[in-house]
Amino acid sequence: MRVIAGLYRGRRLRTIPGLDTRPTADRLRETLFNVLSPRIQGAYFLDVCAGSGAVGIEALSRGASRVVFVEQSRVACGIIKENLAPLGAEKKTEIVNRDASVAINALAVRSQKFDIIYFDPPYDSNLYSEAIPLIEGGGLLNDDAILVVEHRAKAPLEPCYGSLQLYREIKQGDSSIAFYRVELGEPPTAQDDEARPA
Repeated sequence: MRVIAGLYRGRRLRTIPGLDTRPTADRLRETLFNVLSPRIQGAYFLDVCAGSGAVGIEALSRGASRVVFVEQSRVACGIIKENLAPLGAEKKTEIVNRDASVAINALAVRSQKFDIIYFDPPYDSNLYSEAIPLIEGGGLLNDDAILVVEHRAKAPLEPCYGSLQLYREIKQGDSSIAFYRVELGEPPTAQDDEARPA
């Protein structure tokens, strides 16, 4: 696995052997950042269930000013540290080795706010129903911020979680990424795009 674009383009990233993890595929990651590109520069980025940290490191490479990685596995956190070490980006990053829901609550207590939150839990976990409402209610989202959730394409998420409304969804193979934002008026119609190979 490599960083796709930006300052660290082409850098090889370690993955996590022997664990029940599902790294975001390079093609899906590229599709994701094609959508996020207008928002990345200077963004505060939260990578929840970060695994090896590939998504958060891609955000950093493309100009995010701060990235917080949340990951429950100590082994995975060690891999994130190894992947970050050659980048010299310690002042721009933080690794939180805690369960996703506990970490979200802790960040809320610290009044942390983000422009982009990427949430990629194990597809069969109950974290979707636990963590998304915590993100919505915890004050973690800046004005005009978005929440992006990766999930199994055959298991669609809710169209809204409180004030968070689904406004776009991109399917690619067995995976899908859902884009949410706070909507104060009428919910927009979700856009369902089939991602095409590069």
